[in-house]
Amino acid sequence: MHARDRASLALGMKLLAVGPGCASMQMAVREDMANVHNTCHGGFIFTLADSTFAYACNSHNRNAVAVTCVIEYLRPAYVGDLLTASGREQGLEGRNGVYDIRVENQKGELVALFRGKSTQIKGEVTDLDKR
Repeated sequence: MHARDRASLALGMKLLAVGPGCASMQMAVREDMANVHNTCHGGFIFTLADSTFAYACNSHNRNAVAVTCVIEYLRPAYVGDLLTASGREQGLEGRNGVYDIRVENQKGELVALFRGKSTQIKGEVTDLDKR
C-alpha cells in the first residue's frame, strides 16, 4: 500500500509501523509547508493524521475508506519539527471502524488529536492472503 501512496510519499512521510488496527507515521515540517503565521499549515498536519488513519483502517487487509474525520489542533508545529502520528482502532463493528490519531512533535508535545470513522468497501488491500 505504501508504494502506491503517492500523496504521503510526495510529502516525505515515513511509515514507521503498521499492525492490526494501528499505524504510525512521521513527517518533517518543511519550509514549503509554512503558512502566513510561519507555522505548519493545518492541512499538512491533517494529511499526516489522515494518512496514518488510512493505514490503520486498512490494516485488516479489507479496503476501507473514510466516512468522516475531525481534528483538534492543540499547539502549532514549526518548520524543522518532526511530527509523529500514532493511530489506534477504538472499535470495529461490521464494516464500520473508529480510529483515534495523536500527532506529537519531537519533544513529545501534543500537536493535534484526530478522529476518523471508516467503512469497509469491496476488495482487499493486497493479495498476500491468496499466495
